[in-house]
Amino acid sequence: QVQLIESGGGLVQAGGSLRLSCAASGRTFSRYAMGWFRQAPGKEHEFVAAITRSGGNTYYADSVKGRFTISRDNAKNTVLLQMNSLKPEDTAVYYCAATYYSGSSVQSEYDYWGQGTQVTVSS
Repeated sequence: QVQLIESGGGLVQAGGSLRLSCAASGRTFSRYAMGWFRQAPGKEHEFVAAITRSGGNTYYADSVKGRFTISRDNAKNTVLLQMNSLKPEDTAVYYCAATYYSGSSVQSEYDYWGQGTQVTVSS
């Protein structure tokens, strides 16, 4: 089992950057592929990015490709989401999640979730 805690959210102007961090507890972090999802008010959870157990492969939603970068440090039990060129439509609560399904973009395939961190992008 793994517990996840996100941080790094906040208010930023359009065109700005934020870096989200997800800290995982437990000694089994490297067994999990990791992902980031987001949920805007009144909308469903949306896949953002995923990374394999080793960090060797990454996957992105088309809406963030070229602007967001996911990475992980298994020695520090941490997953990062670097967000650049932010747009107002990126406003949402961002969640990190853990899965045994490498590279998955499917919410139901993620077993463990953090509590979320709010990102607000002003125009």
